[in-house]
Amino acid sequence: MAYTNAVIDISHHNGTLDLSIAQSAGVVAVVQKATQGTTFADPTYQTNFGQAQRLGLMWGAYHFGNGNDGVSQAEFFLKTVQPATSTLLVLDFESNKAGSSMSLQDARDFVTHIKLATGTWPGLYGGSYLKEQLGSQADPTLQNCWLWVAQYGSTAVLPPGWSNWTLWQYLDGQVVADPDPIIGISPCDRDYYVGSLADLQASWVTGSLAGSAAVSPSASVQDLVINASMKKRQRSRSKRP
Repeated sequence: MAYTNAVIDISHHNGTLDLSIAQSAGVVAVVQKATQGTTFADPTYQTNFGQAQRLGLMWGAYHFGNGNDGVSQAEFFLKTVQPATSTLLVLDFESNKAGSSMSLQDARDFVTHIKLATGTWPGLYGGSYLKEQLGSQADPTLQNCWLWVAQYGSTAVLPPGWSNWTLWQYLDGQVVADPDPIIGISPCDRDYYVGSLADLQASWVTGSLAGSAAVSPSASVQDLVINASMKKRQRSRSKRP
């Protein structure tokens, strides 16, 4: 199984960024926070989107859910992003430390509205909060979404309803130090994709990663780091005269 370490996710918390630095470090895709709730639009979204377009980077947008009405949040997200067919859309379902958190019902309403509006189920990002809310029961609506799991431990533990992850946010450069930081951008969230670079590119242009290959939930971050390190050494050797 091939894994690709070429995706980062960012927000206004990362400050002013030069995405050409990330591209030089091997990043090919960026997912940016676009909105939160029904009123907050990330002030860095349009600037970073413009950079990504000029550089030819694949682009995605995520919405940070809160306790407001799920459909209203989805409408605000779509109005702000104005997604192209190739824009990856994601719901960030996690505990909101600054206010009310999104409920499972509002999450269902959000992803269903995105599906009705675009024809494609969005990705679902989640970690401990998602697992706590689901308990031991799979959700028949949410499991239509491809999974972007947040897990900073050594192994990605899946919530009920998914047999595989598609993206794995394995570190943020703070809780877990980045062994290969992107100078000028780190600390930032780093993500593994399950599949080759060609697979990632082929799926991304459709606006969904739903068709990506499955990965064993027991795959560890050490396995992926070793895999990525081997590829990096191979690239280095190939550049030697």
